[in-house]
This record gives sequence, C-alpha cells and structure tokens, in this order.
Amino acid sequence: MRTATLHICMIVPNESVKGGIAAVVNGYRGSSLEKRYRITYIESYQDGSKWDKLRKALTGYLAFRRLLKKDRPDLVHIHSSFGPSFYRKMPFILWSASRGIPIVNHIHGAEFEAFYEEASAAKRRRVQKIYGKCTRLVALSKEWAGRLAKIVPEERIDVLENYCRIPAEPYDMGRNKKQLLFLGELGERKGCFDIPAIFKKVRECCSDSKLVMAGDGEMERLKAAFLQEGLSEAVSFPGWVRGEAKERLLKESGIFLFPSYHEGMPMAVLEAMAYGMGIVTTTTGGIPQLIRDGVSGMLAAPGDVAAMAAALERFLTDEDCLSSCGRAARERAVSAYSLESHLEKLGEIYERAYEAKSPTR
Repeated sequence: MRTATLHICMIVPNESVKGGIAAVVNGYRGSSLEKRYRITYIESYQDGSKWDKLRKALTGYLAFRRLLKKDRPDLVHIHSSFGPSFYRKMPFILWSASRGIPIVNHIHGAEFEAFYEEASAAKRRRVQKIYGKCTRLVALSKEWAGRLAKIVPEERIDVLENYCRIPAEPYDMGRNKKQLLFLGELGERKGCFDIPAIFKKVRECCSDSKLVMAGDGEMERLKAAFLQEGLSEAVSFPGWVRGEAKERLLKESGIFLFPSYHEGMPMAVLEAMAYGMGIVTTTTGGIPQLIRDGVSGMLAAPGDVAAMAAALERFLTDEDCLSSCGRAARERAVSAYSLESHLEKLGEIYERAYEAKSPTR
C-alpha cells in the first residue's frame, strides 16, 4: 500500500481569471486537498492581450520543464477546455506522457460539436491522439462523459461535478424578490441576447421587476438591445463581479436567470442554488442534473423565450412557489455539491490514475 504523499502538479489559470475554471481551482487553494497531497500549481493562462496570454503560457512551460527536472511530480492534473485551451495544454500532456507520469485531464469545455464532432478528420485524429495519452479524463456531468466516450474508452472517464460554497443561514433575508440576476460572460453562448426579449415579456406582467446583468463581454451590444426594447432604465450592468460584490448580488436578488445554450456544469447555477434563489435556466449540458424542473427551479429548452418568460412570471407572482423552489435548490446544493464532497471524489480519481499510470507514451 502506498504510504508516501503524492506530489501533484496542477496546471491552472491565474487566480484573477474570469470564468468557471478559475472559480473551481481557486476553491482548491488552501483547502483540505493540500493537506492530503503535495500540490505545485503552475499557471498557464491569464486574461489580457494575446501577448499577455502568450507570455503566461511560455512562463508556464518553462516552470513545468524545471519541475520535471528538479522535483518530478507523481501525477499531473490539467484543467482544460476546448478551442485554444486544447492546444495550450498539449505540451504539458506530451511532456508528461513521454516520462510515464499519470495525467488527469479535467475538461471544462462546453462546445463539443465545434471542437470535435464538426471538426475535420485531421483535427479529430489529433484530439484522439492527445486525449489518448491521458490516464483519466474528467467530465463535469454524465451527459458530457457520454460525449467524451466518442474519443476515449468509457472506462477511462470519471464524472466529477462542480461544487459550490454554502453560505451560512439566514441565506434569504433582506432579498428583493422582484430583482432578477444574471452572472457570467455576456455573449451568445450564455443566451444573453435572448434576455431582452424575455425581460420585455416579464415587464409586461411585472412592471416593477429589475434585472442585473453582472459580467463582461459584449456589453455595449447588449445594452443597445435593451435600449431598443425600451428597457434600459430597468437594467443595470455592474461588470464582472467576484468576492463580496458577487455575494451581495446573490443575497439581495430573488431570481436567477441563466438562458445558456452550451454548458458543462455551470458554477453560476450552483452558486444560485446555494443561496436559495428561484432559478430559471435551460436543459443544456449538466444543468438537468442540478435542477429538477418545477421542484428546485424552472427549465426550458435553450432559445425558448416564451417558456423562460412564463417561468419568471410564475416566480414573480407566486412567492410560495419562489420560496419552495429556492429552498429545494439549496437543500440539493448542501446534500450533493459541497466542496468537501467534491475533493473526496477528486482524491479517488488521483488514486485511480496513479495506480493505472499513463496509458501511452
């Protein structure tokens, strides 16, 4: 039986990066995971210009090469996505596999069709080759595990759902139940350009409702869309929020709107669950594993503006329904999506990967 503490090298984004991957990784820092394993974090990505991103990647490659020579890790845990992230992480995978170091590739991507299914034959072969060098692939949901099984054998895929930090009681005091909140990237993938039409329908029913669009991205285009619908005075754009500012919005808003088209296991929905909000979201990705329609939130097909508007109107006009769904969502978050439960499962994946070693060289 192994007695020595495993040395894990974790390839991560910078702490200040916006988005779900950084949010997941930042919860690992200072957690019980660091008591169970010796972890070296190597940052390979940061927000900024393409030159900032290139410098960060090169710095990460150099740091990793030094680590391989001076303090070889027992296992490499890579946080990756699709698109450019796949190519940025290739050197870490190739260098690790060539030395027989087990690799856990934790995949946070959300647009599998464009990345693999609709890609050229040459790109699909490249993806198969690189993913084939990984000891374990980590999917954020059962649905995503099924997609990744098109690339690697199913027995090498683990499902590890994201987690949320649970706020202390009372979590629902001083809340404006007429305030809707969106958190995330302001863009097409998150369904943001459906929101003006959704909110216009909502305002026809509930003229005192407000909307907070917290995030960044295509902000000016989105503001123009709200202006065209005559909704500007009812919508605020605080920008990207984190820490206390985000916590304040989650505490003070009654309803969470997240009309996304492509997701793995969105941290934003998990956070809304933890705060006991009434959640209106879509059936994409792993979201149906989180939300039971009509019980812990309301689900609609991506792009179904009428259904999402009707769900919001139900919450805005029926406080009992809003409270019941919010309470059920929080209970689900507490029972199934705590950080400690997530870390326990991650440790099990590490142990399986270490025992299996790298599949190919």
